[in-house]
This record gives sequence, structure tokens and C-alpha cells, in this order.
Amino acid sequence: MPPVLSISVEDYLDTSFEDGDREYIDGELQEKIVGEIDHSYIQALITAWFHIHGRKLGLCPLIEVRTQVSRTRYRVPDIVVVSGPKPQGRVITEPPFLAIEIISPEDRLSRMEERIDDYIRFGIRFIWVIDPKTGKGYIYTGQHRIPVEDGIFWTEDPRVDLDFARLSE
Repeated sequence: MPPVLSISVEDYLDTSFEDGDREYIDGELQEKIVGEIDHSYIQALITAWFHIHGRKLGLCPLIEVRTQVSRTRYRVPDIVVVSGPKPQGRVITEPPFLAIEIISPEDRLSRMEERIDDYIRFGIRFIWVIDPKTGKGYIYTGQHRIPVEDGIFWTEDPRVDLDFARLSE
């Protein structure tokens, strides 16, 4: 991984990166792992699924949008799903209903756990972590981590049931 670069939050928000976005963690830029084909394909299918099915539930999916999880931390989830219409502004500043992370081969457990902890502290009600090769993963709700062995990722209020095996149908 390249050396970490320290910058101000203002400079971070005014910077675009040609090779994928970065996360801003307590004054330092951290490279976001760019997914491969499996990652990208599942990300597109999930986003399309929410675009079609989520609309009836008042949900709006967004791909890789900067999300201010605290005053000094900006994460870039693979997908966020917000309640209501598309948010205004440049970044997400209120907790979305759902954050989805799709595991890449280069992801490290310690970095994923730190990311999930940030999402929980921020107040995201549901967090899905999905392995694109197996369709298994975890659902986080507050302090609970629920294994997903059957490929069905869910939320409550509104109830969402996404069947990983049926995504490409």
C-alpha cells in the first residue's frame, strides 16, 4: 500500500482522484480497495435491484459516495441505500438506512471491522458484508452480527429480502 498522505478535510472534499476515491480517516487519506470484475458485477446487480425494488419502499441506492461518519472520518461504502429521495449536497451527512460492503480478495479483516465500527457509531441501521463468490456474509444491526449462510440479506422497517442467488435473474 502506498504511503499515507495527510491533508485537511477541506482539501479532501475538494479533491477528485483519477484512480478511484480515497477515504479520509482522522486527517489521513487511505486508499480504497478497488474491486475486480466479480466485485463490480455484484455491486451493479445489487444497485439495480434496489433501483427497481427499493423505489416501492422509498429507498434510493447510491454507489461509492463519500459518507461523513464523524467530524474527522469520511468512508466510501460500495453501496449506500438511503430512505427517501436522492439526498442533496455533495456527501452523505446523515446515516443511510443501509450500507453494503462487497468483499474483495485484498480486503483485510481488521480494516473491514474498523469500517463497520464507524458505520455502527454513525447510526447506520443495517450493514451488509457480502462475499461475491459465495453469496454468504454478515448482517450487522447495531451490536449484532448475524451470519448469512442462505444468501438472503434482509432489513426491517422497511422489510427488504434480497436473495443473492436470484440477483442475476
